[in-house]
Amino acid sequence: MTTTAVPQTVTAPGNPENPAELINWLIPDWEWKPESVALVANLPPFASKMRECARVLGTPYSELAHEVQDALVLRRLQQMVHTVQLNPLWRSRLHGAGITGAPQSFEEWQAIPLADKDVQRDFFMGGREGMVVPLDHGGFEIVASGGTSSGCPLETVYSLRELWDTYQVAGQFMGTYQLTPRLTGAGPKWLYTTLADYQMWSSGTMVGGVLQNVPGVNYVGAGPVTAPVLEHMFSYPGPKALMGITAGVAILSDLGAGMNQAARESFRLALYGSGVLPQRKRADLRAVYPNVEVLSYFAATQAETIGLQLDPAAAELSAVPGLHLVEIVDEQGRWVAEGAEGELVVTRLHAHEAPLLRLKLGDRMIRRPRRDGPGLKAQQFEFAGRTGDVLHLNDSQYLAPRALTALGEDLRAAGAVDLDAVAHEIQFVNHREAKILTLLVSVDDPQAVTYHMDTALGPYGLRRVFLNALPQALSLFNEGEANPESIEKTGYDFRLQFVFKGASEIERTDVGKVPLVRDRGQ
Repeated sequence: MTTTAVPQTVTAPGNPENPAELINWLIPDWEWKPESVALVANLPPFASKMRECARVLGTPYSELAHEVQDALVLRRLQQMVHTVQLNPLWRSRLHGAGITGAPQSFEEWQAIPLADKDVQRDFFMGGREGMVVPLDHGGFEIVASGGTSSGCPLETVYSLRELWDTYQVAGQFMGTYQLTPRLTGAGPKWLYTTLADYQMWSSGTMVGGVLQNVPGVNYVGAGPVTAPVLEHMFSYPGPKALMGITAGVAILSDLGAGMNQAARESFRLALYGSGVLPQRKRADLRAVYPNVEVLSYFAATQAETIGLQLDPAAAELSAVPGLHLVEIVDEQGRWVAEGAEGELVVTRLHAHEAPLLRLKLGDRMIRRPRRDGPGLKAQQFEFAGRTGDVLHLNDSQYLAPRALTALGEDLRAAGAVDLDAVAHEIQFVNHREAKILTLLVSVDDPQAVTYHMDTALGPYGLRRVFLNALPQALSLFNEGEANPESIEKTGYDFRLQFVFKGASEIERTDVGKVPLVRDRGQ
C-alpha cells in the first residue's frame, strides 16, 4: 500500500468555548472525510483528539460538559461513516439502507443498520473483507470469543495502536473513579485478575490490557487461583483489588476462609465480570473480607470496558466517556426512553482501520439518566439480562430476569423462602416438549429449605406463585397478552427444585458461567 502525505493542522480554534468550532478544529475536514485507504492508515488516533480537547478546555475529558462530549463523538461517528464507505462491503451495506452520507445528528445515526454476530463474522473472519485497511498492512491484533452462548468462535480485528489507546483511557478511568477512592492507606496498591490471559479465546486478552494500564497500582495477572495462591497474593503488604468472572469472584469467600485476618482486611474491592452476582454471594464475601466493596465490571471480548459500577448501593453502570458509543435500542434500532429496557448496542470509537458500526452484544439494558453535575459526566445504564434469557411458553415469551424478580418477591412475601438470602446459583430449565418449567436453586441445605417452602405454601401454593409472577415478565411489546388464566391453559407444570451447591443439575459453561435459561427442546 502506498503512503500518502498527511496534511498538518496548526491553526488553533478561534473560540475554544464554542463546541462546534472546537470540534471542527480537532477533527479537520481532511481527516473527517479521508479520500483514500492510505490516508485512513495515517489518521491521528481518536484518543489524541480527546486529550487535546481536555487540554484546550483545561478539564479531564470524563468531566467535560455533555454538550462538548456529544459534539466530539458525533463528529467521530461522521468520520467513521465516511471511512467505511471506502470499503466496498460497508458501502454496499449502508447504501442498501439508503445511507450515502454522514449522519448530521444522533437521530440520523440511528438509521444505520444494527450489526449482529453474523455480520461480525462475515466482515472480520475468513477473508476479513470488512476491514478498511487490509490485514497485510500489519499492526493488527486478532481477538476471539469462544462463543459461550452459540458455541461458534467469533473473531474481531483491532489496530494495535488504537487498542493500546483504549487500554489507557479505560485504565485511567478505573483508577480515578473506582480504585483511588478505595485503595487508600500506606503501602503499595495491588490489582489482581483471575481471568485467564493465556489464550486467544479469553476475555483476559483485552480486560487484562486495561488492568495493566491503571495508574498507581501493581498489576498481577494471576489467572485461576487456588486457596494457597490467593493467600500468598493477599499476604503482600498494601490494599488490594481483584477482578474476575462472576463465578471466580463468587468463590473467593471459600478460598479465603482460612486466610489470616490482616490479609483478609487488605482486600478492598472485588470487581465481577458481566452478569449478576447473587446477594448471597455478596454477603459471603463481606463476611470473609470485612472491608471489601463489590462492584460490576461489565465487558465483552468485543469491548474491553462497556460499563463500570461506581457505587455498590446503585445498580447503574457508567460508560467510560469517549471509549464507545453505548446505545440502548428497541427492535427498530431506535434509542429507548430513559427508564425503558432495550438491547445493548456498542460502537467502538477507536477504530480507524477496522470499524464495526452498531454491534449488538446480546445483552439487555435499562437506559438510565446520564450522570451530570460536578465531576464525572457519563452515560448510565443498568444490566437487565442476556437477550437469550427468554422463557418460551407455547407462543408467549417471558423475560427470565423479570420472572425471577417477581417469583422472588412473591415467595418472600409468602414467608416461603428468600432467594436472595439463600441462593448460590439459579437457573431456569424449560422442557418445552414435556411442558415443564423448573427453577433450579443451589443452597446449603436443600431439604430444610424445601420443607420450609412446602409448609408455607401448601400443596398448590407454588403453582399460584408462578401463575401470578409470569405475567409480570412479559416484554414491553407483549404486555397484556397473558394472565394467570391463560398461562394455566398452556398445560405447563411449574417446579422449584433446591439442590446442593455445585450440583450437576445446574448446567455450567466451559468457563464456569451459569446461564440463567436452558432450553430443552422445541
